[in-house]
Amino acid sequence: MDISQLVTLVHVAELGSISKAADRLNTVQPALSRQIRLLEQELGVLLFERHGRGMTITETGQDVLDHAVRVLAELDAMRRSVEEGRTSFRGMVRIGTTPTVAEIVTVPLMQRIRQAHPNLNIRFSSAFSGYLLDWLKRGELDIVVTYDPPPAKSLRVTPVMMEQLYLVSSRPGLSPDRPVQFAKLADEQLVLPSPRHGLREIFDECARRAGIVYTHVVEADSFAAMTDLTCAGFGATMLPLASIHRMIREGRLFAAPLTDPTPERKLVVCYSADRPVSPAARYVGNTFIEIATALVNAGIWGGQMLAANKKV
Repeated sequence: MDISQLVTLVHVAELGSISKAADRLNTVQPALSRQIRLLEQELGVLLFERHGRGMTITETGQDVLDHAVRVLAELDAMRRSVEEGRTSFRGMVRIGTTPTVAEIVTVPLMQRIRQAHPNLNIRFSSAFSGYLLDWLKRGELDIVVTYDPPPAKSLRVTPVMMEQLYLVSSRPGLSPDRPVQFAKLADEQLVLPSPRHGLREIFDECARRAGIVYTHVVEADSFAAMTDLTCAGFGATMLPLASIHRMIREGRLFAAPLTDPTPERKLVVCYSADRPVSPAARYVGNTFIEIATALVNAGIWGGQMLAANKKV
């Protein structure tokens, strides 16, 4: 009996299918079938009932599964205790964020990490949420910071905050103290991402709820292009306050909250549920939450922290 057999047992039992477990573990089906067969031979029991729809764990198999889960948890705890005893983290943590989050936290996060753990290397990736979650699933990322992903057993999700989105324009007159009704955007020139972008989905839903149809739109799928076009006067856009805080301070952009309805989205930190979370990755995720909390408390990042954002 070895660890890989226990890992296979857990995933096949959860998914009810050798093929699905092979996809999740990025391996071939015959290898997993052989591991289950060898485990059954060693224990002298049938762990699964095979049928046309997949595999169902037997009563005896459930007892073995309970032990396997405890063994894997103890091994993970042992690794963590050793790594957490080090004075400084080493190695690499790969973090993926959406473009607006990258604009907000990349520098302060790197400053905090470098000060506390100078030997810890960080790899930043920025992309749409769908790409980030796929990379996390494939083991190409350790942490993803994104917005309210669909429920999935393969994800460990820590809610961080409800982020408020603001109307942003190069025209003076917008102020955080003077909310703008969403319906007033019907005749505005707008700069928005394409419909495949989550920000556009939120804008379109708010427009529907406000009972308006907008027609004057320039589409741009990069944060830099959106802010450049807005600064150049091609239209107003909708963004989180923190992402354009520096431009507001410089007088290049102005922002006001939107009401009736108020656009907002849930920011979360995601880890893979299929692999242990390393202490270094947990440290990076928790440090991100601390930075987000400080920015919200300072009024730089508009939104409300969620009580569920416990450290992982």
